[in-house]
Amino acid sequence: MFRKGFRWASNTLFLLFFFFVVGLVLHYKGRTKPLVAFWNDLRSLAIPNNRNANQPNPYKAPEPNVATDEQVATDAKKKPAKDEQSLLDKVGIGNRETDTETAPERTGSNQDFAKTKDFYLPAVGSNDQIVRRSRYALRYREQYEQADWVAYRLTSDEAESYLSRAGNQFKADPLVRTGSATTQDYVRSGYDRGHLAPAGDFNLSAQEKGDTFYMSNISPQEPNFNRGIWNDLEQKFRDWARRDGELFVITGPVLKPNLETIGRDNEIAVPQQYYKIALCLTDKKPRMIGFLMNNERSNELLKTFVVSVDEIEKLTGIDFFARLPDALERQLESRSIVTDWFSKFGN
Repeated sequence: MFRKGFRWASNTLFLLFFFFVVGLVLHYKGRTKPLVAFWNDLRSLAIPNNRNANQPNPYKAPEPNVATDEQVATDAKKKPAKDEQSLLDKVGIGNRETDTETAPERTGSNQDFAKTKDFYLPAVGSNDQIVRRSRYALRYREQYEQADWVAYRLTSDEAESYLSRAGNQFKADPLVRTGSATTQDYVRSGYDRGHLAPAGDFNLSAQEKGDTFYMSNISPQEPNFNRGIWNDLEQKFRDWARRDGELFVITGPVLKPNLETIGRDNEIAVPQQYYKIALCLTDKKPRMIGFLMNNERSNELLKTFVVSVDEIEKLTGIDFFARLPDALERQLESRSIVTDWFSKFGN
């Protein structure tokens, strides 16, 4: 009797284990790297996340309906050479009120170049694919199926306001000539569709907030990175915009050959690092700061990731703020003084 009971219990346990394994296989079958996704899920359960990574992320749209949400998108913007008329006149990139709006007038040495249209954009080549929206612009890199930079002006009005992102969906962007990544490329990949220009920086217009959900403004980010340290950095930039009045922001992934890829329809490179740069001109002394972060969970202080903009330029090959006066550009990009930024806000 005892043996029969033991045999029955053993068979039951075996069947439960068998169905558990089958369930795991079916659950992870469609993922780009099932073992990596399984390990990340185990780690997220085992390791407490003091950044509330498992709570809903206000800057991450819901998962798409695979059957109906087949959409593509991209954004980009171009930056003129120093001795040329703004190339952006050709694509009509401007600020909120009109396409010809310039930065506010300032006194002192900042005044002349700050009034130049689109002075804060990176340099671009004649063959670059530039896509623009009313409040931001980016350069799309077809071989990586994402942008390598996004540039925009972040004002205190935007940073102090709040506009719900409810109802926004990741969507196709018809402005990408070569076609962009689709929402389906991210499904079951194990990565978040991470914003480059965050939805939380655009709070004065529902259309402008919705523009941040074009897939061209999206890059594959590890979930605990996107919802953790990267979100912290985005919040810090809004703190600084509220304090200083406005910032000129450039952000993007570090793209290079032979990166891991995801995607069902396209091969989307998964960056190992991301950068974010801010330029402040509202003080008498212009200030610039750069951050370089690995695409992974981190509990380090934001100060830990401060680097010179020169270092980011060497990694990316991008000439940031190419319209600044040469001497000022060299001075600002060669160093990042942490106390110039963090002294009023701690870490």
